[in-house]
Amino acid sequence: MSPDRPWLLSRRTTLAGLAASSLVGPARALGEDGAGPTFSPSGPNAEFYGANENYPMRDSGLPFTPGNPLSPKYRVGAFSHFDELFPTRQVQRATSPSTLKRDHAEMSGPLRVRVNDYLARNPVTGLLIARDDRILFERYQYGRTDRDRLISQSMVKSITGMLVGIAISEGAIKSVDDAAEKYVPGFKGTEYGRTPIRDLLHMSSGVEFGEEREGERDLNRLWIDMVAGSGKGTIGSITQFDRRIAASGTKFHYASIEPDVLGLVLRYATNKSLSDYLQEKLWQPIGAEADAKWLLDAEGFEVAHFGFNAVLRDYARLGRLLAQDGAWDGGQIIPAQWMIDATTTRPSDAYLLPGKAMADFGYGYLLWLIPGRRRQFAMFGAFGQRVFVDPASKLVLVQTAVEGSPEVLSLWSAVVERLG
Repeated sequence: MSPDRPWLLSRRTTLAGLAASSLVGPARALGEDGAGPTFSPSGPNAEFYGANENYPMRDSGLPFTPGNPLSPKYRVGAFSHFDELFPTRQVQRATSPSTLKRDHAEMSGPLRVRVNDYLARNPVTGLLIARDDRILFERYQYGRTDRDRLISQSMVKSITGMLVGIAISEGAIKSVDDAAEKYVPGFKGTEYGRTPIRDLLHMSSGVEFGEEREGERDLNRLWIDMVAGSGKGTIGSITQFDRRIAASGTKFHYASIEPDVLGLVLRYATNKSLSDYLQEKLWQPIGAEADAKWLLDAEGFEVAHFGFNAVLRDYARLGRLLAQDGAWDGGQIIPAQWMIDATTTRPSDAYLLPGKAMADFGYGYLLWLIPGRRRQFAMFGAFGQRVFVDPASKLVLVQTAVEGSPEVLSLWSAVVERLG
C-alpha cells in the first residue's frame, strides 16, 4: 500500500455508540423475534491490541505490505475500517435485504460454553454461526459492531472464484480450459497468459511466484508495483513473473497473484469492474444488507487477492449461498455443477487432495477443502478470517479476527458434530 498515502490515526467509538448500533440500520433486517447480536468493548489481551488507544487504525511513516503486517495494536482498527485508509469501490447493498431469523436454542449447554471459552481465549472480532437462514450465535469483541465492515484478507480469492463460475454460466467466459490470454490481450505470449483458467483456479499454474520466500519478496514486489503503483501498471506488474518451473495443472503452489490474473480475465470478459459484476450477479441477489467495499490498485482495478470488506452477516449470506451449492430462494445464482467442481477433486487432480495440496487441507476452485467423511469446505484469510461451510447440514461459521488460531477448526468440528 502506497507509503505516501496519508494515514488516519484512530477512530474513537463510545459504548453508547455500540449500543445504538445494534438497534438501527442493518439490525432491522433480522426479523421480529427481538434477539440480536451481543457486543463486548474488550477481548482477550485487549491492551496488546490497542484498547488503551481506542484501537487506532495506523501510525504514520511505516508503509504496509503483505510481508510487513500491521503491528498488533493497529489490527482491530485497521481491519474494521480498511476502506477509510485506502481507495475502494463500493458494492451496493440490496434494496430489500434478505431476512435472517434467530434461533439461539440450538446453541445451548456445552456447545455454547465451548464457544464462549473459545472467544475468551482468542482475539476474534466477530463470530457468527448459522444454519441456513437462522442465526444461532453472533458476538463481537474489541468494540466492533454489526455495522463495521470487516476485512476478508484472502477470503476474497474465493469470491473471485464464484464470479468466474457465474461468468462461465453466462458465456462471458467460454470454458475453464481457455487460456487467460484469450481474454486479456496484454497477457499474450506470457506464461500466465498461456495458463488455463482451471489451473489458475487451482493455484497450479506452474509459474514461479515466491509467496513465502525471502520475507514474501515476490508478494511484496507485486504489491508495490500493482497497488502502490510503481509505473508498471496492473498487467505489467503480473507479467514480470514469467518463469515456468512446473507443468501447468500438476502441482499446487499457493500464489496470491493467480486470482489477480483471474480478476483481469473477469474484467475483460464481462466489460465490467469486479465490484459492479459482484453487485449485479451476487451481492444484491443474496439480499446483502450493507454496502461492501473492494480495494483498488493504482490503475483502478479491484485487487482480486485481498482487500474486500463487508459486515459479518453478509459474509454469512455468502456462506449460506455456498452451503446451498449456489441456490438461493428458488433460483440458482452460481451453477450447482460449478459448486461441485469447485469443492471436489477429479481423479486426475489427486495433487489437490487434503494431505497432498497441504498437510491439513485440500484445494478446489479458490476454496479450501476440509478432510472428512463428507464434503466440507472453507474460505480462508490471513490473521484468522474464516467462513466454514457444511452443505449437508447447511451450517456456516463466520469468523473475523486479528490473529489466526488452529483452534477454530476444532471449534467448527464441534459445531458440526453437535448440530450437523
